[in-house]
Amino acid sequence: MPPHRVRIGHLWVDAVTFDEALATIEALVRAGKGGSVFTPNVDHVVTAEDDPAFRAAYDAVRLSLADGKPILWAGKMLGTPVPQKVSGSDLIEPLLRLAGRLGWRVFLLGGAPGVAEAAAERSRKDFGVNVVGTASPFIRLDGKPGDLEQGLDEVVAARPDLVLVAMGAPKQERWIHHNRERLGAAVGVGVGASLDFIIGRIQRAPRWVSNAGLEWLYRLVREPRRLAHRYLVKDPRFLAVLARTARVPRADRLAPRP
Repeated sequence: MPPHRVRIGHLWVDAVTFDEALATIEALVRAGKGGSVFTPNVDHVVTAEDDPAFRAAYDAVRLSLADGKPILWAGKMLGTPVPQKVSGSDLIEPLLRLAGRLGWRVFLLGGAPGVAEAAAERSRKDFGVNVVGTASPFIRLDGKPGDLEQGLDEVVAARPDLVLVAMGAPKQERWIHHNRERLGAAVGVGVGASLDFIIGRIQRAPRWVSNAGLEWLYRLVREPRRLAHRYLVKDPRFLAVLARTARVPRADRLAPRP
């Protein structure tokens, strides 16, 4: 089968392996035409049900990577399997190594105060990355003018090849999409909490937990006040989204990759 993407709810997920994901990001940077890279998980699929601006960002995404075993299980259940989980937390270090080896100019945007700076220090020291700037703007989504342009001037002035945006969903996806024209040749990647992971501020789940599809439970136990509503109230809607998607003809749940 030629390269394709599969539909889950309102979102499309590219059927690629980990190595193919890295190769595609490299190709996007080399092409110099910009583009966005997102890592959809269960929460993204559910958020897209009620957030048209989030859906619009995904409609324009150049690379959409399955973040979590539930997305793989969903693809298999729907008869449109995705070959491999490519979560942002797994992708971040190989991507930084690639950026260091190829000499890309990288900007780190988001995270709590001090996180981007600490991640930049580690990126330079351990991966040889040319980090050309960091910023930790406070982004709101309440519709005020300029909300989604915080930090943009700093990014544009730094002329990066790659912008790693660590704001969490849906902020990071909407920020990248909203600013796509001014970002120009820069490729924007939504990385969520990955900057926190690489500096050890947040502990990642053990690999066996992640491989079992239980990373959400590990994170819930560690951060119950922040994540309880998401995992226990909001995300169970994913099952209804799957049921609705299953009623769509299979031919309409497959599309060529852009």
